[in-house]
This record gives sequence, C-alpha cells and structure tokens, in this order.
Amino acid sequence: MIALTGNQNVVELRLLAGGAMTNVWADLKPQFEQTSGHKLEIFFGTTPNLIKEATSDKPFDVGVVPIDVMKDAAARAKFVADPTIDIAYVGLGVAVRCGATKPQIGTVEALKATLLGAQSIASIPESAAGYSIARVFDRLGITAPMQAKMKAQPNPAQVVAVVAKGEVELGVFLINVLTAPDLDVVGPFPDELQENVVFTAAVASQSNEAAAARALIAYLKSPAAVAVIRAKGMIPSRSEP
Repeated sequence: MIALTGNQNVVELRLLAGGAMTNVWADLKPQFEQTSGHKLEIFFGTTPNLIKEATSDKPFDVGVVPIDVMKDAAARAKFVADPTIDIAYVGLGVAVRCGATKPQIGTVEALKATLLGAQSIASIPESAAGYSIARVFDRLGITAPMQAKMKAQPNPAQVVAVVAKGEVELGVFLINVLTAPDLDVVGPFPDELQENVVFTAAVASQSNEAAAARALIAYLKSPAAVAVIRAKGMIPSRSEP
C-alpha cells in the first residue's frame, strides 16, 4: 500500500501515542515499518504526559492521541490546523483478577453498588479514561467515596499488573486494556453511563517528514491496520484521512 522503491525517502518518524494503544502498536509498528520502509520511534503517555511532550522543545512528527489532548490549546497548536482524523475508540469497563468472583455491573444501580462495595480500585485518574470515569462517578453521586478507594497507577500496564497480583480488587479503565491474560473482564459500563475515549491522529506542524506522517495516518485506515485495531479490543473509527 505504501511500499517504497529501494531506500529512497525512508525516514524515521517520532510518534506520540496514547498509552492505552500500546498493545495495538506492538503489532502496527512492525507492520507499518515493513510495508513502508519507514521507522517509528514511539512515545507513549497519558493525556497530561502527551500534552507536556507535545508542548516541549522536543520535536515529533505525528500524534495518535486521546482527543482530550487536542482540547488543550497549546498542544493543539503543535499540530497542523487541518481537522484531526479519528482512528479508534473504546469504552470503559471493569475487570478482576483471574478466578475472582465477578461482581454485578449490568445496570446503573448494580455498578454503583459494586463500586461502593469495592475495597480498592486501580485506574489512572490523570488520563482521558480517568476523566471519563470521574464524570461517571459524579453522575452516580459517589465522587467522594471513590477518592478513598482509588489506587492511582502510572500507566495501563500497571493497572493490569496490580489487579492481576491481587493487590487491588477492581480494575476500572478502558476495556481493551483490561482484556489481558491475567484478568477476567467483568464487562463494560452500562450503556446509560458509558463514555468512549476517542484516539485521533494529526501531523505535527513542525514536522520535517509530513509526507511520511500522512502515510502513517493513511495506513491506520487500511484494512490490515483496522483488523489489528479491532482484534485488540478497540472499535475503528470511520472518518477518512
């Protein structure tokens, strides 16, 4: 699809990426590199980390980030003014350690009771998913008691790890992250409370490799990439590059 002739025009792209897509990029990175000949250096982070990185003096070429990053004016100014291209989205869910009893979360009241009854909850409050979860807590009227239960983690992998080890009772985060070998997914949030986190793409305004950056975004809309995104528990977005 993007194959190059010889080594002409082969570049290295620096990509800023949402940490919840780490498992997706584990497959997409080698596929894109093999298909295009380009190389990817990926910086993974939460929304605050990505805003900080985008607005630092360190150069980058392209972002595939939670849409909340683009709501920060300083970060948005670091990308081209064209509309961003939505790549994928995913909703919130709950998971427990493998073999643990699965609580009831199928209705609004059941989820509320489960959250209030939990001894501890692993999540990343300072992230796009964390902001969504906080809004759900607010709608349920349980913000204060949840603060005492929340065990903040630095990245998605650590959310999985502490629940898998039994150090924290519940994982509450994006459901694709919770779909891990050492966890049992209880299920998604009820439809009435569900909030999807959208991951959107744009070329950096100061990139010297804009053509290759656009090629990466186009690749993310290809059937091969869409299949990986879907297989990793995310829903491919329909917007066109």
